[in-house]
Amino acid sequence: MTLALGMGTLAVGGAALAQTTPAQPAPATPAAPTTPAAPAADPSTPVATVGSETLTLGQFDEYFRQLVGRTVNAQGVPLTDDVLPSFNQYRPQILTQFARQQAVLQLARTAGFKPDQAQLDKDLAEAKSGFTDDTEFQDALKSSGFGSLDTFSASLSDGAVYSAYLDSLKGKFKFGDAVVASFYQTNKAAFTHAAQSCAKHILVPTQAEAQDIVKKLSGGAAFADLAKAQSKDPGSAAQGGDLGCLNAGETVAAFDKAAFTGPVATPQIVQTEFGWHVLVVNSRTAAGVTPLTEVAPKIRDQLAGDAAQKYVNSQIAKIKIATMPEVVTVKADPASAAPAAPTPAAP
Repeated sequence: MTLALGMGTLAVGGAALAQTTPAQPAPATPAAPTTPAAPAADPSTPVATVGSETLTLGQFDEYFRQLVGRTVNAQGVPLTDDVLPSFNQYRPQILTQFARQQAVLQLARTAGFKPDQAQLDKDLAEAKSGFTDDTEFQDALKSSGFGSLDTFSASLSDGAVYSAYLDSLKGKFKFGDAVVASFYQTNKAAFTHAAQSCAKHILVPTQAEAQDIVKKLSGGAAFADLAKAQSKDPGSAAQGGDLGCLNAGETVAAFDKAAFTGPVATPQIVQTEFGWHVLVVNSRTAAGVTPLTEVAPKIRDQLAGDAAQKYVNSQIAKIKIATMPEVVTVKADPASAAPAAPTPAAP
């Protein structure tokens, strides 16, 4: 299990693995293995200024590691040191993103937003509750890009302040029914959805194990409990096997056929190249256009988010931001071969 923490992409720019066709990671072309360029060894080296605040190389490296962790964790892959060099070519751009994020946090704190310590304690306890012991939790922190518990706690705190500030801005913008309806008509193609199957599954290596799980389900065992205990799909096991709603054609052929033509609410056994799946389809919906009444809240939220984005950009423009990309840039080692891009491992 991994921990991924994000603070949203507003103003910053930013499925389960086993049954889907693996997606490629963000970098289109991995960089060659790299060696740090002097004088980047000192973590106290300034890399940017945001208003009166100086950001250091140590702070940037923490942010960089966490961002790479989120990227690879999204594919079901834990972060390891050998993955980091593949993202080094993006360090200057990530520095710009880091500086903008800190500018938003400055705006939030100036506006009086502070973390709720009681809620942070609750969030931390909840994060720990999914692990059997502290060692397992510490391993999860490392595989998600967090160097220590303090770093993770600080990220929780910043995330709470960041989200509260942005939510407060979105709440200031209201849009009437006519505006929402106009947006819906203008962007109707965006609300056209493919056929969907909402499902859950348990992935095991053998047919015998799958048959045993079906027998246990018939005997009254809880699907979620069996998924957490036995599923080999790292992307869905922790969620009790829940895959959410899948679009037609989104998964490998055998799984797709069972999800869209098999029985509903009845366990079925499906074999794919990943192993044997005990699949239960919770519901299915046909392709079509989602009604305005159903998407109106999402449209209002999007319009408010766009308006808040413009406001935040205007406020960031008033803050003096200077970055030093040459400090965070690492030079490629031409003597080494380029590593393969990180890809999800089959269970």
